[in-house]
Amino acid sequence: MPKRTLKQKMETRINRRKGDVVLRADFADLGDYDQVGRVLRILVKEEILVKLGQGIYAKAKRSALTGELVPQGGIIQATREALTKLGVKVLPSSLERSYNADSSTQVPTGRLIGTNKRVRRVIRYGSVQMSFEHITTR
Repeated sequence: MPKRTLKQKMETRINRRKGDVVLRADFADLGDYDQVGRVLRILVKEEILVKLGQGIYAKAKRSALTGELVPQGGIIQATREALTKLGVKVLPSSLERSYNADSSTQVPTGRLIGTNKRVRRVIRYGSVQMSFEHITTR
């Protein structure tokens, strides 16, 4: 039986994963940093994954509306999942809280995400860049 390549092992792990987001660190046990990076670039080129930020990738699908490649579940859901995997607690933003408290009628877009700690990462796909708001909990 032929030995499986790193790409085959990574594809198997991606397909078995329940969530839509994978981190480069998820493959650290399969190969070294550069090898994993090369395979991730190949998977992006083959349209299996889309890159959202440094070391953050999401499973890809074709949009039914535009035909473009987009993250499965959307950029907002993928960002929330990525932050959770990185150990950041996701909270309602101030815009979501004011809307839910009926003090604002403006519906939040979801592009501003509340977090329990400061986030300096850039997470984006296409022209949509996510913003983060540090929420202090008392």
